Amino acid sequence: MDSLIQTITVYALPMLFGITLHEAAHGYVARLFGDPTAYLAGRISVNPVRHIDPIGTIVVPLVLLFSSKLLGGGGLLFGWAKPVPVDWGRLRNPKRDMLWVALAGPASNLVMAVIWALGLRLLAESGATQDNFWVQMTIAGIQINLVLMALNLFPLPPLDGGRIVFSLLPGRMAWQYSRIEPYGMLIIILLMITGALWAFLQPLLALGQAVIRWFL
Repeated sequence: MDSLIQTITVYALPMLFGITLHEAAHGYVARLFGDPTAYLAGRISVNPVRHIDPIGTIVVPLVLLFSSKLLGGGGLLFGWAKPVPVDWGRLRNPKRDMLWVALAGPASNLVMAVIWALGLRLLAESGATQDNFWVQMTIAGIQINLVLMALNLFPLPPLDGGRIVFSLLPGRMAWQYSRIEPYGMLIIILLMITGALWAFLQPLLALGQAVIRWFL
């Protein structure tokens, strides 16, 4: 039990900010491209309380952490916040600007992973060892944000990667592709259960890890 509580304290802050700042980034970029919906709703904020989804931000990560402990670790830890409201029709060029709004979330996770990596580097240079609480938290911050980046870049709507693909496809193909969206989360869950999702995410995780190595 003590081990589980320690794990929760290590992962709580990185998970909370990794999820909520991801959503705030979407809203910020949407405002830059002409849609103030998220701003007017008070969602362009670093205050996690404004973004927390009780299930996605709290219950799911806790269940995954608990399951990982029971199974000896190695599971895929992720979660989600309340989606930031975006009125795509209010963007100046909806189809083109959708790419940048969608990309903002995963990009914010990569930036946060770099910040955690810089923190880890400072701790290591100060002589902190791997059993240090803050060292463990920085490692968790890197891992969580790289997973969130990779998962959200998976090219399947309604994930950010699906929005990016929609933006890049020609009109007719884009609308045909978007018809997958109602089944997107079911496909993700099935891929997760079978273990195939982790394999698909490996190239994106490897790319993120390559970036992080520049700062360690």
